[in-house]
This record gives sequence, structure tokens and C-alpha cells, in this order.
Amino acid sequence: MDYKELIKSFTKENFQNNVNLHIHSNFSDGKMTPEEIVSQAKSKGIEHISITDHNNFEAYLKTDLKNESMVISGIEFDCWYRTTFFHLLGYGFDINTDLLNPFLAKNKKDTEADWVRIFAKRNVKKLIQAIHDAGGIVVLAHPACYWCLSLDGFVKKLISFGLDGIEVYYPYERHRGIIKFHSRKTVEKIADKYGLIKTGGTDCHSKELH
Repeated sequence: MDYKELIKSFTKENFQNNVNLHIHSNFSDGKMTPEEIVSQAKSKGIEHISITDHNNFEAYLKTDLKNESMVISGIEFDCWYRTTFFHLLGYGFDINTDLLNPFLAKNKKDTEADWVRIFAKRNVKKLIQAIHDAGGIVVLAHPACYWCLSLDGFVKKLISFGLDGIEVYYPYERHRGIIKFHSRKTVEKIADKYGLIKTGGTDCHSKELH
């Protein structure tokens, strides 16, 4: 399946109603198992999901998610570029790849402990290339949260490394509301300016899919 084209086809209404591409399971710092997430998604009429655990995709390797057509492979990497700490989402990559191994968590703390994850050292350009080489696309997660003088300039630099998309539809009013430095309107304008794929998800970590 061409996941890039599938994700490009999703609309704002999809992300508000039946598509959620940002969910964490208990393979990082979420509360639900992958099976529970899929079950809840189906019961709520959600048509496509992605489990995007921090720095690992064990949820896909140790469960039968690959047999669920509604599930798009995903991961969320902790990254630094100069003085900006940020998250990159990878979607639609081959879960059997070895190309992402150098960038994956070395232990459980690397998938859940904020004080550990903030010291992540990943070469962003090489990471983006590895996701592409594994057949995936790369999206900047919750971009309004990042402290940088120019979000436009920051995104432009990531585009030069191969960034494909930006998470436009995100519930900042929840746990990230206190560290929001830019507006939703700014994020969407940047996405439109550079022709980026627009994605969305709830960043769910709880026992109830929302």
C-alpha cells in the first residue's frame, strides 16, 4: 500500500472524526496494549490509526498489528537540532527494516522517561533518510510546542533534510497547552506555504482512546 498517498488523502474532517495517527501504547509510556487500542478504535468507528511509541516500534514486532488493515506503522523519535528539542513521527515504514536500528531506544527508559529522552542524540538528516529508505514518510509532531525564534525557518531547515509533513490537527489544550509557543494558524500557514502533508492525532497515552 502507498501510505504516503493514503495519508495525503485524509482531510481535516477525517482527523476530527475517524483517523488518529498519534497514539502511544504500553510499549512506551501509554497505558493500553496495542490490542486494546485497536479494539477501542474499532468500537469508536475509527478507520485508521497509528501507534507511535517513543523511539521504538516493538508494538508492531511483538503483536499481530501487521494483520490489521486499519493500522499504519508509526514511531515517534526524540531529536535535537541545534538548540531545539523536538519530535519526529515516522509513518508507513517497513516494520522488518534494520535501517532504523541505530536510532532506536536501547532500553525501556529511553521509551518513557522524559529526563532520559531529552538527552537523545540522533543525527536528524540521517534519521529522516533512514525512514525514507525504509519506505516511510516523516512528519513534525505538535510543532506549536517548539521553542525556536522562527518556526518557519526551523521547518524550512527540516524540509531541506527531507521532511514530508507536519502535524496540523493536534489537541494542544490538553497536556501540551502549557508549553505552546506558536499558534495553530501559524502551523497551518507553514504547511500550506511549503506544500507539506497535513496529519493529526490525539497523542493518547491513557486507558481511554480520545
